[in-house]
Amino acid sequence: MTPDAWADLVERIVSCERCPRLVEHRRRVAENPPKRYRGQQYWARPLPGFGDRNARILVVGLAPAAHGGNRTGRMFTGDSSADFLMRTLHSLGLASMPRSVSRDDGLQLWDVFLTAPVRCVPPENRPTREELENCYPFLREEFALLGNVRVIVALGAIGFSAVRRLLADEGFSPVGKRTPKFSHGAHYEFRNREGRRIHLLASYHPSRQNTNTGRLTEAMFRRVFRRAIELARS
Repeated sequence: MTPDAWADLVERIVSCERCPRLVEHRRRVAENPPKRYRGQQYWARPLPGFGDRNARILVVGLAPAAHGGNRTGRMFTGDSSADFLMRTLHSLGLASMPRSVSRDDGLQLWDVFLTAPVRCVPPENRPTREELENCYPFLREEFALLGNVRVIVALGAIGFSAVRRLLADEGFSPVGKRTPKFSHGAHYEFRNREGRRIHLLASYHPSRQNTNTGRLTEAMFRRVFRRAIELARS
C-alpha cells in the first residue's frame, strides 16, 4: 500500500475522539502523573500501530498503558510490559534494542508490527464493549495494509477475541474442528477461500500482574515468539 494510505490512517487514529470516557481519562492521567513523570509532556492521544509495515508477524495487545504509551506516544513503549516484550524480540533478532523507552530512542523492529484493539488507555485496563466497537475499524484497516502477515500473536484474551473477529470478518475460517479458545501457547490455523493461511498464537499479556506472579515467564514468552518466527518463515 502507498505511504499516503498509512499516513491517512495514522492521522485519523491520533485525532479520534469517538469515546468520551477514554478522551477524559487519557487527559486526566496526563494532568496527574506520578512523581517520577512530573514535568514530562504526555502524548494523551490515541496510538497507531508501530513497527515493520512489511512484517510477517503481527502482535496484538490490549491498549496503551496509562504511563507507558499514553505518556510516550508509541505502542508498547515506556513501561514494564514494553521492556518485557522488547527483551524477547531483541533476543530473537526482531528488535534493535532490548528496551522501548521513547518515540525518539531509535528502536527498530524487523518483521514485527505491534498494535492493539483499543488505542486509548481505558480506566483499570477495561474497555467497554462500545469502546472496542469504536476502535475495531482501525485494527481492520491496519490489517488490510499489512499484506504480508502470516502469523498473529494475541497477547491476552481481549486481543485474542479481537483477532478472532478480525479473521472472520476478513474471510478466514479455522482449519479443523477445534473452536479457537484463548490459552497460553495455543496455536490455530486459519485459511480463506484464496488459500491464504494465517496462524494465530496466544500468549498471556506481559502485564506486571502476569510477570510479577510468574504466570508468564520470559522462557514461556520466548517459546511463543520462536514458534511465531518458525511459522512466519515456513
